[in-house]
Amino acid sequence: MLQRKAAAGRPTGTDGYDYSYRMVVDSRYTKVAKGKARLKALLIVQGVLQAIGSLLVLLASQERGFENLVVVSVSIGFISLLIGELGRRRSQANLLRLYLSLLAIAIAFTAAHVVRSDLFFKVTKAKDFSSITSYELGEIFYILLGIFLHILAIITTALLLQNMSPKRTA
Repeated sequence: MLQRKAAAGRPTGTDGYDYSYRMVVDSRYTKVAKGKARLKALLIVQGVLQAIGSLLVLLASQERGFENLVVVSVSIGFISLLIGELGRRRSQANLLRLYLSLLAIAIAFTAAHVVRSDLFFKVTKAKDFSSITSYELGEIFYILLGIFLHILAIITTALLLQNMSPKRTA
């Protein structure tokens, strides 16, 4: 193998016109790497949010008892995080699609909880916020932030799945 000479600037044995034969990374692979990095950040933030949600569920259970929709939503959220992280690490499209489905189900359960508890209507019809407890304000903030992060994760994962290469069949 020929060594590079520092003074020459290019290896001996080439005339400088071999650039067309050099390998170039397809832009799809760089998009996948960026998408996986964005998804990792979203999964971390979702994990923190799920931990906060679990604490809210435990605090609320002491006062009002467990609400089934909230418990199911938080449980599905944790399961979807695990599946999403496995799919991201292993670049498995099927796991990422399952992650998307579970996120959509978690959003549906969260929306059902909001409708069932009349929490949204209580906040919008309140003339002063003194009638709303700090727990309810925290719950509203948690729900809105959770839905926003879920939608961002769905968009990021869908774009990631578009850029992932399909498996070849021989």
